Amino acid sequence: MGGISTLDLCICAGMYLLTAIGITAGFHRFFVHKSFQTSNFCKWILGVLGSMAGQGPLFYWAASHRIHHQHSDSINDPHSPNADGTRGIMKGFWHAHVGWMFKHQPNSWMKVIPDLVRDRTSYRVNQHYLTWVLLGFAIPVVVRSAISFSWSGIVLAILWGGLARMFLVHHVTWSVNSICHLFGRRPYDTDDGSRNNFLFGILAMGEGWHNNHHASPSSARHGFRVWEIDATFYFLKFLECFGLVWQLKKPAPALKAEA
Repeated sequence: MGGISTLDLCICAGMYLLTAIGITAGFHRFFVHKSFQTSNFCKWILGVLGSMAGQGPLFYWAASHRIHHQHSDSINDPHSPNADGTRGIMKGFWHAHVGWMFKHQPNSWMKVIPDLVRDRTSYRVNQHYLTWVLLGFAIPVVVRSAISFSWSGIVLAILWGGLARMFLVHHVTWSVNSICHLFGRRPYDTDDGSRNNFLFGILAMGEGWHNNHHASPSSARHGFRVWEIDATFYFLKFLECFGLVWQLKKPAPALKAEA
């Protein structure tokens, strides 16, 4: 196959950005926290992009995250890393990172996410989850074939634009659950172990400013300070300029966040 090319890396990076935005701006800040308002069409696009990341259907993802906020780092938190001792911390890290997905069963959708269940667009996005996952593999194949068609190129598109991209997005997202509850700064005294982690503030497009987020969950902005880079918030401000999103919620006034 001749090894990975610049084209393959670009497709991987492009698909990473698209699906990561689907998770951060879509699944997380819009569907879970209602941090801004948008049209049904943009809601559908964000839901599809988030589903393409392959982290589970919208209802499962949203319900799990709302439960996390309701019971953050307590016994009822589905992915808390809290444990004692070196061995316990390691087990807790693994559970928070990925192990919880094999054990966690969210409560009734109507108890946790009634607003999403009643919303027709959200329901359809959730209903066709596997279609959107497959679309996440089809797009890189179509793009690469349009630029330079070959059978080996199709395999590389699936590998880098699909599998490798999904691997990266998964582990960066999961690191917010695990690493950002163990390592980093705590500028706000929240009732949990959430922390701001600079590395994942960058890689997770602003989600790594996790202590900020737990201090003001409904805020569309997670990077409260100028040096706290929040790519998702910048993206939302860009969409706001064109009237595609509106009513972006601000951090709680008591936090004295920088505008």
